[in-house]
Parts: sequence; structure tokens; C-alpha cells
Amino acid sequence: MGSNFQGVEFSVLISVYDQEQPSYLNAALSSIENQTLMPSEIIIVKDGPLTQGLDSIISQYRQESEVQYKIINIKSRVGLGKALNVGIKYCSHEWIARMDTDDIAVPERFEKQIRYIVSNPKVSVLGGWICEFESDPWRCEMERRVPTRHRKIYSFAKYRNPINHMTVMFRKSAVTSVGGYLPLAGFEDYYLWVRMLQYRFMFANIDEVLVRARVGNDMINRRRGWGYLKYEWLFLKSANKEGFLSRYEMYRNMAMRTIPRIIPASLLQKIYARLRKIS
Repeated sequence: MGSNFQGVEFSVLISVYDQEQPSYLNAALSSIENQTLMPSEIIIVKDGPLTQGLDSIISQYRQESEVQYKIINIKSRVGLGKALNVGIKYCSHEWIARMDTDDIAVPERFEKQIRYIVSNPKVSVLGGWICEFESDPWRCEMERRVPTRHRKIYSFAKYRNPINHMTVMFRKSAVTSVGGYLPLAGFEDYYLWVRMLQYRFMFANIDEVLVRARVGNDMINRRRGWGYLKYEWLFLKSANKEGFLSRYEMYRNMAMRTIPRIIPASLLQKIYARLRKIS
């Protein structure tokens, strides 16, 4: 199926840096190339110099794909949020689909999202559910389900991130109107959603798995410790300053999030497993 579905064309935006695995990037790009609805272009932002293996994968797809690849080079690593802001500028279309380099999009992901967008023109941010896996993409360890309707998404965002970032499609004009991704390590996407919700942009999630997301013990370790907690508190303070969280909600969330960040990783893993069951 072509990239123009009822007049809607879209870009895919990816950021890659040197610590990522070539085999994972290959699987991610392959999942894009095998969509039932193809994008008009794929924007790859190289966040600093890459390894030869990563460069080789990108060159191969760029040469062999029927879709136009735009490769954007950043001289030294700036981090995901800034890299995505650079990439957004090079996207030719109003609708932009995010994709991570170690995840796998289900074949109908883009078709389902574009069909939803056509039927719901007021929506500016559209995500979906993810199936988390460790090594085998076809063995789902857990689904992360998020609310589907705007009102519930708004309420959910008071406690947790309401959008699975690797599934999102958004309007370029809406994201840029609130300043895009802002520097807030580990929380750039959540902070973007908070600001867009405050500006009354309409959100939705499709109640289906759109992406198979690669997770593991390393993910758990990245989400614990005093360093991560410091940035989490900074995010909550920023959400309060934006007017999205009241002072009570800010302090409540700080209290709720502190203990999980400092307990042993094995116990935190059990907590995440329980939380992922929330629909």
C-alpha cells in the first residue's frame, strides 16, 4: 500500500547513537520497510559519530529502500530530546511517527494510526500499546496498556506517562508550537505531553499493540538510583510550574516515586511487572 492514504502523508523520525546494536537497528528498520502502509520518508538523526556497523546498516537501507531516507549528522552527541528536535525540522510532513532503534513495529502499525487520524481529525497526538520482550520479539513478557480517550489520558498523566513514546504519531505544528522536546534527562517526552495537554491539544491511544518493545534488566537499572530520582523530581517540579500538577499532586508523586528508585533492582522489577497490568 502506498504512503498516501486519503491524502495523509507522514514522516518517520529515528535518532541513533553509537552505543546501539546494529542487529537491533536492522530489525527496527526492517519492521518499517514491511509496513502495510509505507511512510513518505524516513529521517535518521545520527546523534554523534556512529560505529561502522551502525553506519553500514543505515547505508544498506538507504540504497535499497523505495522510501526516501534523509540522514542528519550531528557532530557530537546531544541526547535524545535535542536530536529529535533537529530531526523534526527536516520532516517534510505534518504527521510524524516516532520509532526507536531497538523496537519492532507490528506490520499494520502505520495503517491503523493513519486510519484513526483520518477518522479523528481533532487528535494531535496518537499512541498505542506495547508488548515488551527481552530477547524473542514474539514472546511477549508484558503489555503496557495506556488509556485510549483524552479525558482518561489527562487524568492518567497526573501519575504516569500516558503515551508509549515509541508508538507515537504527532502533528509537527502542535509539537513545535509548545517548543518541542526540552532538556529534561529521561523525561523529555513526558514533559512534552504535559505541556501539550496544558495547551489543550487532543490525545488518543489505540487499544492495540503497535510496537514490540525491547526491555531487560538494564532498563530497570536505568530507572533507579538517586541520579534518576533527581531528574524525576525536576520533572515533577516542572510539571507543577507549568500548572499541570498542583503542589499537592507534585509532593504526592515525589513520595510515591522515591521508594521504588532506591530499593533493590529485583524488587523494582516485580513492581514494574504489577504496574504494567494496569489498562
